[in-house]
Amino acid sequence: MGLSIWHILVVVLVIFLLFGAGRVPRMMEDIAKGIKSFKKGLADDDAAPKKIDDKQE
Repeated sequence: MGLSIWHILVVVLVIFLLFGAGRVPRMMEDIAKGIKSFKKGLADDDAAPKKIDDKQE
């Protein structure tokens, strides 16, 4: 009982009807920018390891 190609096409059609054809690409672009920003943030965290203070109490 999985999703068939017809289920996916119906969902895409409903999204186009609700949001319009012009708004969907902008939403996808915003999602892509968010994913790129998230990946960049993860890479920045890995590139700059946290310094551990040796004089901890």
